[in-house]
Amino acid sequence: MKQLVINQTLNECRAALIENGEILDFLMDRGTDTKKNHPSVGNIYKGKVLRVLPGMQSAFVDIGWEKAGFLYVDDAYIPSLEEQRKMAELLREKEKQAIDNNLGKVIPDELSTLSDTVNMKMRPESATIESFLKEGQEILVQVAKEPISTKGPRITRQITMAGRHVVFMPFIEHVGVSRRIESDIERDRLKDILENIRPEGKGVIARTVSEGASSKILKQDFNMLVKIWKDVQKKVEKVKAPTQCYKDLNFIQRVMRDITDEDVDEIQVDDKNNLKEVDKFINKFLPNLKGRAVYYESDPPLFEKSGVDMELERAISNKVYLRSGGSLNIDQTEALVSVDVNTGKFVGRKTLEETILRTNLEAVKEIAYQLRIRNCGGIIIIDFIDMEKEDHRDQVYQLLLDALKKDRSKTNVLPISGLGLVEMTRKRTRDTLTRVVCESCPYCEGIGRVKSTLSVCYELVRELTKILKKSKGKKIFIYAHPEVANQLAGEDLGMIETLEDHFQRSLVIRSENNYHVEQYEIFPQDH
Repeated sequence: MKQLVINQTLNECRAALIENGEILDFLMDRGTDTKKNHPSVGNIYKGKVLRVLPGMQSAFVDIGWEKAGFLYVDDAYIPSLEEQRKMAELLREKEKQAIDNNLGKVIPDELSTLSDTVNMKMRPESATIESFLKEGQEILVQVAKEPISTKGPRITRQITMAGRHVVFMPFIEHVGVSRRIESDIERDRLKDILENIRPEGKGVIARTVSEGASSKILKQDFNMLVKIWKDVQKKVEKVKAPTQCYKDLNFIQRVMRDITDEDVDEIQVDDKNNLKEVDKFINKFLPNLKGRAVYYESDPPLFEKSGVDMELERAISNKVYLRSGGSLNIDQTEALVSVDVNTGKFVGRKTLEETILRTNLEAVKEIAYQLRIRNCGGIIIIDFIDMEKEDHRDQVYQLLLDALKKDRSKTNVLPISGLGLVEMTRKRTRDTLTRVVCESCPYCEGIGRVKSTLSVCYELVRELTKILKKSKGKKIFIYAHPEVANQLAGEDLGMIETLEDHFQRSLVIRSENNYHVEQYEIFPQDH
């Protein structure tokens, strides 16, 4: 059974698509729709170029938000129609060639057909960023990636307008079909429809949900996007930079457009206003789902009843336990995400190789699930338990590819290396779950560790010794965390007694409950 559950708590709205107890997709919004100019993916701005950096072949653009948008040269260059057609021909030739398996397996997302075209480098080498962008220039840009951590939004000039069934591209001439539609007959049918509805010089992509859709539905969706684009163009002519010219759909509409499948059995909503939004969207775009949206007002709360709250708690933990007794250690850093697989309490029943294989196979499904729910992105390294047999490694790798097919994000997975590692990348357009719902520990400042009390004691003694050598007073006061103070004064180490005997001074230790464990102060009484 497939369910969509939508929960509202004051300004926070959460939505989860669930199938047989497993979260397929999770989105959350904490009132960013109401924040002025929050750079959500899809928003379009008339921006002003602040700085052009030839050394990095990029620019920073003011879009009216607290941090400037980052614009890379390939996202800033809009190729001519002639350049686009030349590159499209090269791409068709490339697709005919066999793909080397050593380069890994790419599991595409809906817009891979567009990114493959753009990545063919339609920009000539002579078109450096300083040759076509100047500081102070006003340009039209779209948010491609929301601000993540300390980084500002990633922006592009290659505008795309997403509808329920198709994506319209006003500057790129390209006809594509989501790579997730596998039937060649269906792909050809959709391509023929798209060729007939698009004007020359414009582009259109059929989304995954367009599989089986009629020509009429696709044309209606396309015409609506063209109308929105014309309204954007009119606004651009009237306003000065920096100004928001188009705001993507509100949160509920994005949930219905982007993660709601046609085969959803039930939609449960615990807020009446949100239910009205859902019904409105269903009536306009998803007539097959009429009557499936219901208002939930029972106990326990919706996300608790559906098990989503418990899954989200698991998804912010560094350690995830497997049913067999094995475990995963997942650590997210600025550079990459590392996943370590351990057998834990699982000892198996047969041989060591069988135990390792079973643990790795179970871990694969959980890893794919955790990457999806946590929205991990960038470089991901998975350290499987070492497998000696090649067919075991092949089994694990193939199962990983199959598990990742549920993910809507594009992934690129390399085969298992000789060290038992899998290197992969996952496309991400918004921040990770842990960064959204958590913040760095104010005690350890995000390091995850503090010095042991013994280390602090020895550090304090070294500092105290320096002061004792210089100070002539009879008394010295020491203020420290209670645990440090107890260890200093304890008989086991005898630190204070030793120093008092050696320097013939009186050392007074005061315990301070509000001190950090690493914090201490030493005050000599020189009179």
